[in-house]
Amino acid sequence: MHSGHYFCAKCFIKSIENRVRTTINRYKLFDPKDRIVIAISGGKDSQVLAAILAKIEKKFPEVTLMALTVDEGVPGYRDFGLRRCKGLCDELGIPLTTTSFKELFGYSLPEIVSLAEKKGLELKACTFCGILRRRAINIKAKELGATKVATGHNLDDEAQTALMNLLRGDALRLLRLGPRPIEEFPGFVPRVKPLRYIPEKEITLYAYFKGYPLYEVECPYVRASMRDELRFILNEIEARHPGTKYAIVRAADKLATIGANLKIRVKSCKYCGEPTSREICRACELLESIGVTS
Repeated sequence: MHSGHYFCAKCFIKSIENRVRTTINRYKLFDPKDRIVIAISGGKDSQVLAAILAKIEKKFPEVTLMALTVDEGVPGYRDFGLRRCKGLCDELGIPLTTTSFKELFGYSLPEIVSLAEKKGLELKACTFCGILRRRAINIKAKELGATKVATGHNLDDEAQTALMNLLRGDALRLLRLGPRPIEEFPGFVPRVKPLRYIPEKEITLYAYFKGYPLYEVECPYVRASMRDELRFILNEIEARHPGTKYAIVRAADKLATIGANLKIRVKSCKYCGEPTSREICRACELLESIGVTS
């Protein structure tokens, strides 16, 4: 483990669950009567998140747990995830809602990428996927009456995101990358990340010890992303300088305390009505760029 301690499988599982509880309590991620939507993909992170939250929330009978999965329509890749989401949610007794890019935006991710290529746009599939997934989750979470959305972002994800924001010169997003939402905006369901301080390797090991099946096929678009490049670089640096990922995330936490004093003017997108700091939200801007109206 990151701490240098050695555990048997049973104690390792207990240690991870205790650390997640600590994060939830320290940052007050949930309230006793929350309606929590777990964003689940069928990957290791969201499986582990769903299992741990289901266990923790048994002690809070007034909390409502739900799960939501978004089908991007990537053939040969999402089929496993969709099956696994249903199997795990049935096992945990969590109601599952499934939506899709096709349902909400009229096109699957491969179709959107094809339209972008025909327009000569140099936009990565991951750009469309990330922005549209976040939009889809917010739309459906509101429909479900959620007060919080829990995502499976781990320590590695957060360190990568911090560096991506820095490299892109996105100071505002960097200042807002804290353990819990800085400010709640009308029309936006707050997102929390209970696994934020757990390294990806430890989540993988937890899933292995619990016997959870993992994706055998990676997303065909992942190798074209900046995140994948940063993942490789960060893993190399972490191997030579243990603790680097923690240091990056802790630095982001400190910056978030500064960001907490920022007042962000939130409007409604003139096309879809979703909350945004711009005239047209990023999701509608992307869809408009390929000739699709939201």
